[in-house]
Amino acid sequence: MARGGTTSYAIRRMRTSKKADAEQWNERRRACAHALLNRPWVTKDSDAEMFYWIKDQYTELRDWFAEYTGFLLIMTRTMAKLDKSPLKAEPWMGMDGFREARDYALFAYALWFLEGKSELDQFVLTDIVEQVSEQMSAAGAPMDWENYQQRLSMVRALKKLRQLGVLVHIDGDETDWAHSGQKNVLYECEPSARYVLRHFPRDMRQYEEIEQFNELIVYPETAEGELRKRRHRVFRRLLLEPAVADRDWHPDDLYYVVTQRRTIIDNMQFMFGMEGTRYREGLYFFYPELSGECGLFPTAAGVSDLALLFAGELRRRLGSKDWFVTEQGTIELTRTDVEGVLYTLKQNYGEYWSKEHRMMGLGELADVLTLHMSEWGLGRWQDRSEDNGGERFVVSAVLSRWNADYSLDDEDMGAG
Repeated sequence: MARGGTTSYAIRRMRTSKKADAEQWNERRRACAHALLNRPWVTKDSDAEMFYWIKDQYTELRDWFAEYTGFLLIMTRTMAKLDKSPLKAEPWMGMDGFREARDYALFAYALWFLEGKSELDQFVLTDIVEQVSEQMSAAGAPMDWENYQQRLSMVRALKKLRQLGVLVHIDGDETDWAHSGQKNVLYECEPSARYVLRHFPRDMRQYEEIEQFNELIVYPETAEGELRKRRHRVFRRLLLEPAVADRDWHPDDLYYVVTQRRTIIDNMQFMFGMEGTRYREGLYFFYPELSGECGLFPTAAGVSDLALLFAGELRRRLGSKDWFVTEQGTIELTRTDVEGVLYTLKQNYGEYWSKEHRMMGLGELADVLTLHMSEWGLGRWQDRSEDNGGERFVVSAVLSRWNADYSLDDEDMGAG
């Protein structure tokens, strides 16, 4: 019996060890999936551990993203990149620091220049400027480098390439060139430069409408091809947009969301550890941890606190105002309504706000708040001029899932 007991203990220990290994493997897979989804790429130099985790689970990661999103997982000897693209482009998806469409054009042309360079090739800023100028002039969009604003656009594009790590700064400063147009900067090129722009399944000259650039792969014109295309549309939006209400889906996609919700929830849990819940107004996903690779709401910015306070005040006022909740669970507010709620919040809680928000007028505060809520899918401005309704801010039913207030701790209450 002693021998049998030892054997039983060894088996239990082995099972426990296997379970622990499986849990660790799942945690690593989810960490890899989040890193691929939320970073431009993962390089061996910057994060060797994550790079090798992705390499170890490459096949499973590649197959899942191909099956459910259509995203291509690229793996080289130095980097791993998920070639992803939103189904629906939003203003907040743009590059931080870029101010004009010209910044993006120069960014793309600078990448074209870098694709002709090999690793550790050295060149100067004026080389880029000269060749980009020739290409843009040939395309009917000449640059005037005597114009300071146009030089600043080039500086913003080059600094973004440096930030991404594809353009390595050796000597000099772009700002000096922007001010004088004379001083130079020395660079080297990283091999990742050719992977910045995503892969297109067709020759770009075949696209006739801007929406066609959202295409990831060419789908067969069969029932199976249409189902796969629909599945990719749904998962792309769920992964790259903060919240998608039922009213925001195409009818065909909504049918898939409703009928396949268990499969969707299970797959999001399996690959990302995200928890999905079906509410009356839509299917929403939440990240169980307080922080992670992905951007999470509420953010650390004070404007998220305002949004939560705004949600609580709306809840309190619903019974006493002539606002009503629509069938989709939304509330429509005029700009005056929004500013009125903010006035009350400022009177009650303004002393707890940042100096920046305390100093803002109600109109400016309303702009900041509604922009933040729009970026997180919590509301949007809608023009109702056709029915003499004017502009309305439509608050999403998602916001009703939050509430907030300022509470005092015991010491403060005793002092009060």
